[in-house]
Amino acid sequence: MKILRQVYLIALYLLISFELFAQIYSNTNSNLISKKDLLEKVSVLTSDEFEGRLSGSDGYNKAAAYSAELFKSFNLKPAGDEGYFQNLKVEYNKILQPAVFNLLKEGKVFKEYELGRDFIFRGFTGSADVKAQVVFCGYGISQPEDGFDDYKDVNVNGKIVMVFKYHPRWQKEGIEIKNGSIREKSRLAFEHGAKAIIFVSFPNDKKPQGVIGSILDGEGEHLITFPQLHISIEAADDILEQTGYKLKDLQSKIDSTKQSFSFNTYSKVHVIATAEYNKQAPTMNVVGIIEGSDSVLKKEFIVIGAHLDHVGSQAGKVIFYGANDNASGSAGVIQIAETLSKSRSSLKRSVIFVLFASEELGLFGSKHFVKSPPVNPDKIVAMLNLDCIGHGDSIQIGNGKSAPVLWQLIKKIDEKSSGLMVERTWAGGGADASPFHDIGIPSAYFVTTNSYEHLHERTDRVDTLNPELYEAIVNLAYSSLIELASGNYQKEKIVNEN
Repeated sequence: MKILRQVYLIALYLLISFELFAQIYSNTNSNLISKKDLLEKVSVLTSDEFEGRLSGSDGYNKAAAYSAELFKSFNLKPAGDEGYFQNLKVEYNKILQPAVFNLLKEGKVFKEYELGRDFIFRGFTGSADVKAQVVFCGYGISQPEDGFDDYKDVNVNGKIVMVFKYHPRWQKEGIEIKNGSIREKSRLAFEHGAKAIIFVSFPNDKKPQGVIGSILDGEGEHLITFPQLHISIEAADDILEQTGYKLKDLQSKIDSTKQSFSFNTYSKVHVIATAEYNKQAPTMNVVGIIEGSDSVLKKEFIVIGAHLDHVGSQAGKVIFYGANDNASGSAGVIQIAETLSKSRSSLKRSVIFVLFASEELGLFGSKHFVKSPPVNPDKIVAMLNLDCIGHGDSIQIGNGKSAPVLWQLIKKIDEKSSGLMVERTWAGGGADASPFHDIGIPSAYFVTTNSYEHLHERTDRVDTLNPELYEAIVNLAYSSLIELASGNYQKEKIVNEN
């Protein structure tokens, strides 16, 4: 009987020990967050209902409302101006139907191009109905004072200008090529009398850029009656067909001579762009807080954020879903918030969860957050930014040269978990981490290596994500956040190293 009692006690001890171990393991396991939960949230954020989440749009507002409801269900403390919303205003341009780009011959449609495949409007296109000849103007540079002017020997008045989207990668001695933004190139064409502008990618790149959605236009006034579109290399070659050139020939010629080469193609196209512009459209960050459990350290904060916005939709039928950019980061922040809301006592410091608006336009959401923070910014110990974390083959943590102690902390955690973090890093923040870096807050930019294969393309969907890598990087961010919120990390001084 005594032996049986001892066996029972040993068995009971082993059972309790096993359960205790399992509990400890579950609290430190690097895969507390599952790819299944992450992908479910990405699927919601990339649904047609949210229309590509362009800041200022109804679709973005719905995505923000969905996120705020989740924060509320996790019992996060609201930290916005009104509940979870921190309000700001941004430029917004809604692209509507009709949306037309056709090649004409003898006044009739010779070739009809498809929106989203053969062409796309720039995010801040103006509205107009234009039938005109196309004039090729190289890189769209006009600096006659420096001896380089793509408009010098051509008449573009009343015509449509076609230029390379970006400035040349070469430098010409004695010339500093000035502002090459989309808005600046459009302004130059407009001032020379053009009625619209067509942008083309570099055909000689190893992987030429396709027609992508983009709203990053640069500074300056919106040209409300001036269409801007980006066409495929194939469509550009159609326009050039009767000249004897292909687009790749023109890039090679200009790049080799470093001389302007502009001419009238004599091809005629029909462009119809329809848009509604709002210079001060309301939008919002989504902000919530989990307070720390330590009476002293809870007055210090760790920020973890991701931009919720993407580049929207056009004409009600072409949607840029933005699964990797950046539904992946937003879903990661939301899932980490949900997981931590169930184990609040493990946090000594407080944690601010924020989904930023308008990163795609120029970091306006994160800049607004830093300018009007919900807490004293001096009390923010560190910032973790999750951006484009669902596609690729390994993990990069940016800003390690500016916040090396923070970077090493994350590296050590990775070595004990997935081991997927590479040595490559950089200085200066990056994306929504930059405004924090700029005011002296150490930051870490979580991003996957080779992440941009589908950047701003319609193929950036849930089915092109890497679920295993995605799960690994979110768990690394979660474990890093736990370590930072434990109080073991002390705020470091930013290192100004490039």
